[in-house]
Amino acid sequence: MTATEELPQLPFAHGDTVLDVPPTYLALMRAEQPIARVRTAVGDLAWSVTRYDEVRTLLADPRLGRSHPEPEKASRFTESAILGGPLGDYATEKQEHVRLRRVLTPAFSARRMTALRPRVARLVAELLDRIADQGPPADLHEELAFSLPVLVICELLGVPATDRAKFRVWSTKMASMLDGESAQDALAEFSAYMRDLIERKREDPAQDVISDVIAADEEWHFGIDEMTFLAVALLFAGHETTMARIDMGTVLLLSNPAQAAALRDDPSLVPTAVEEILRMTVGGQSGGVTRYAHADIEISGMTIPAGDAVLLSTDAGNRDTSAFPEPDTFDIARHSTTAHLTFGHGPHFCIGASLARIELQEVFSVLLQRFPTLRLAVPLESLQARTETTTAGLRALPVTW
Repeated sequence: MTATEELPQLPFAHGDTVLDVPPTYLALMRAEQPIARVRTAVGDLAWSVTRYDEVRTLLADPRLGRSHPEPEKASRFTESAILGGPLGDYATEKQEHVRLRRVLTPAFSARRMTALRPRVARLVAELLDRIADQGPPADLHEELAFSLPVLVICELLGVPATDRAKFRVWSTKMASMLDGESAQDALAEFSAYMRDLIERKREDPAQDVISDVIAADEEWHFGIDEMTFLAVALLFAGHETTMARIDMGTVLLLSNPAQAAALRDDPSLVPTAVEEILRMTVGGQSGGVTRYAHADIEISGMTIPAGDAVLLSTDAGNRDTSAFPEPDTFDIARHSTTAHLTFGHGPHFCIGASLARIELQEVFSVLLQRFPTLRLAVPLESLQARTETTTAGLRALPVTW
């Protein structure tokens, strides 16, 4: 391969609407090229993995990691300050991952999240009350999809939700696809805020996750820099990803009236509806779960050399016909023995999965009941995805009723 060889370059264009997986992913998968060379958004080389079986296998492969032995030489995925390139120490990444999971798993356990459900339900009700009081039309992205997850994660972490406008600006800039300087500046500002909050919580701890991490520091020796980055990452991930699922789940339902009617008439369908929303939601612009090969990896007749960048496309894997019958059909009653890949797989399975499911279940258990005539206020084709950041979701979601 020459440096000038033409390859598909990210971000891949959407299909006709924001609901469509970029056709390039599906073309790679269906052309029997489930592992193919692509260029990242910044022009570096990477491997794109698109078929369900290979994505699932590599998600759990210990030979893939977020770190790189020579970070300055590693391919970059984007200019994002938090998801753009190598992360962590190559020599200790696996040990550090185990340590973090041991500290954070109790804080995000299914039991603790279940105890949080009534509070999430109250927040959903309050937000929907406010939307109803303001009257149609409304921007559901602003009033619900953004507001709910940020309120929940702030409460869980022990961060003042009154500062959520700052978090929004910082998060958006940190996730910038191409503006690296702005992304780094935002990370620095966000980190300074969190560092100050951590120091105050040392003196006055509370019942929250950041206080739990501070308490664990005596045993696990995190240090202020690591605790600060962890707090930033948790708040960032804790609201950005769920926000996108509320956006897209609403669009999926309103674009499929029969499915919306079935959910409105039968609340017992909420759990499977949420799983279908998670499966079908199109993710961010970076190309998938970002990893680096820590050793040569032989898979499906291909060799991924050590040090190469790898993009594991859970979006494409979730639309693989070999894993899901009629994968492009939105079916809220789908009972599949195949697990979707939205939360990952293996040791890196998303620690916030239970929280995300609870938030989505609470939203979609009441949204259509509260607003039975809810509909898009603009044509589906006019909805715009957030293409300037690595995270997903919509710029706005105008609805009426």
